[in-house]
Amino acid sequence: MKILRTTYLSLGSNQGAKLKNLQKAINLIAEKIGTVSKISSVYKTASWGFKSDDFYNICVELSTNLNPEDLLKAIHKIEVFLGRKPNINTEYKARTIDIDILLFDAEIIFSKELNVPHKEMLHRNFVLIPLAEIAPNLIHPIVKQRMCVLVENCTDNNEIEKTNLNLVRPICISEKYNYIAIEGNIGAGKTTLTNMIAEDFNAKKVLERFADNPFLPKFYQDNERYAFPLEMSFLADRYSQLTDDLAQFDLFKNFIVSDYYIFKSLIFAQVTLQKEEYFLYRKMFDIMYKEITKPDLYIYLYQNTPRLLENIKNRGRDYEQNIAPEYLDKIHKGYNTFIKTEEKLNTLIIDVSNKDFLNNSDDYYAILNTIKSCS
Repeated sequence: MKILRTTYLSLGSNQGAKLKNLQKAINLIAEKIGTVSKISSVYKTASWGFKSDDFYNICVELSTNLNPEDLLKAIHKIEVFLGRKPNINTEYKARTIDIDILLFDAEIIFSKELNVPHKEMLHRNFVLIPLAEIAPNLIHPIVKQRMCVLVENCTDNNEIEKTNLNLVRPICISEKYNYIAIEGNIGAGKTTLTNMIAEDFNAKKVLERFADNPFLPKFYQDNERYAFPLEMSFLADRYSQLTDDLAQFDLFKNFIVSDYYIFKSLIFAQVTLQKEEYFLYRKMFDIMYKEITKPDLYIYLYQNTPRLLENIKNRGRDYEQNIAPEYLDKIHKGYNTFIKTEEKLNTLIIDVSNKDFLNNSDDYYAILNTIKSCS
């Protein structure tokens, strides 16, 4: 699990659509850096240290798993993306966006690239006043005083005006959902995505225990003989795991994310079992299904069959290497039927056939944005 750290940023803009610039920056911070928990009011101030248009300034509080160096790099990327031009010299200039790290937990950092706490923050009302608004009792790690006291002692006489302008705080996945289930065909990447989300958002993860099933390797060698004991053992294990884990919600975790849902059992049973076996299996499933907690969001990761076969080959499980494409097609059709008929689930289908969310951060962030925007 990645460690989440609290940091405070100062944002300013005095070029172009200033309020929109600030909102875009906040959205990108929430997407690329961490969870934005607080945003100050928008303050209007004269340019500081040079003559130019007035600034809109704010401070934000966020939690991030980035270290200070990576945080600084991420901030610079956001500034460049929003049109800030590189400043070759040290003189102050107008800018579309300016983002400074004010505090990073209670750490004191002095390096060539970064000074934390920000060395000028004690002398700038446009920093201290919005910061004190969202964190009045926050202690400065060097001078050991609260922000509200530092505002009173600040010698900056420049005028600062609190506006009525509003900015929208991006809602984090953990605030929107209590339980997310991620499903997909064999090799779709559901466990990988579950692990990534759990680590980045401090979620409790529930992973299918397929590796412990003694019937699975035997099933791939002799489908007909081992299909029924395999599916029954999976059903019993999934029911037990989901019942226990969902009932014992971890108070230290933000939400739950699993790499399967109990209905997976029925989908695979439809493909693998004979007619008589399936009828018996369905009776047991219906009894268990009534007792299972339904997820707030059910995600189906769609991968086309050639990509599934490539993924299966690359992860190298011996007993999976002879899976036929026809079998994968049947599994996908089973999921497709389930999604169309199960109207009570809040379902989101994400096509990841052309995405590499494990190695490409843009693909991963695109998936997270899709999840956040789901109604």
